[in-house]
Amino acid sequence: MNTLLLIDGNALIHRAYHALPDFKTKDGVPTNALYGFVSILYKVVSDYSPSHLIVCLDSPEPTFRDKIFEQYRAQRPETERSLVAQFPMVKEFLEAAGIVHLEKPGLEADDLIATFDTLAHKEKLKTIILSGDRDLFQLVDSDSFVLTPQIGFSNGKLYDKKAVEEKFGVFPEHIADFKSLAGDPSDNYKGVTGIGPKNAVLLISKWGTVENIYKNLDNIDPKTAQKLKDGAEMAKLAKKLALLEKNADLEITLSDAKFSGYNENLKPFFEKYEFRTLSRRYFNTPASKPVVEEKSIDSKDQLGLF
Repeated sequence: MNTLLLIDGNALIHRAYHALPDFKTKDGVPTNALYGFVSILYKVVSDYSPSHLIVCLDSPEPTFRDKIFEQYRAQRPETERSLVAQFPMVKEFLEAAGIVHLEKPGLEADDLIATFDTLAHKEKLKTIILSGDRDLFQLVDSDSFVLTPQIGFSNGKLYDKKAVEEKFGVFPEHIADFKSLAGDPSDNYKGVTGIGPKNAVLLISKWGTVENIYKNLDNIDPKTAQKLKDGAEMAKLAKKLALLEKNADLEITLSDAKFSGYNENLKPFFEKYEFRTLSRRYFNTPASKPVVEEKSIDSKDQLGLF
């Protein structure tokens, strides 16, 4: 089975920026996030030999989530200037490499990933999603996996359904239900006050979806049932925020994203940003050539990213 590698671009750029030292070119241009992004991409492509590759990016415009909840992600600090300056560099790299990338107003990178993942199922492609965003765990199934880089990029873990259940206490299809009850501080919305992650897991384990939980309030402990009644509107809103858009109208198809190696235009790009080691790595190893051998996917695989 061929493999589609979907990369959560913004998440990876942020993680690279905060994990690596603040180094620059001889002219003082900051490049740590760019270097980390390019290094990780090389390693993941080398290890998993994808037949298709897409980098999904957040759009600066407000999303549909901002429109339905004004405080969505409002607590997040302003992005540092040295990081902001590197986003165009990452896009420059992707253009030079000939790697398909996309951002779409009104949607997050997660929604683009969810849509491409849906298309991949129809095309019988295996999907590996590189991201640390837990929203994307809701996409994990028998043919879709989430690869999460760990702190410092020394290791990574590939999640299948069992691994997701071990991490969150619920299966992937109930991640949105879990967040609707327990909330998500990283996105600045609460779930049902007084429920919390532990009780959310217990309720979902017994009743499944949030909708079914609310249909069975008479069969739930009165104190818990009252909390659920009081937080019904927030639970409903939280699920709308948590669910990913899987059928977005995109101008890029999976055929556009076929990947067979790196573009020669990368050589002057590496020279420009003084990435001499990366240049040798990209063009003097098998990673720069198409690889037809399929690798088995094991949820216990550990991936060394640097």
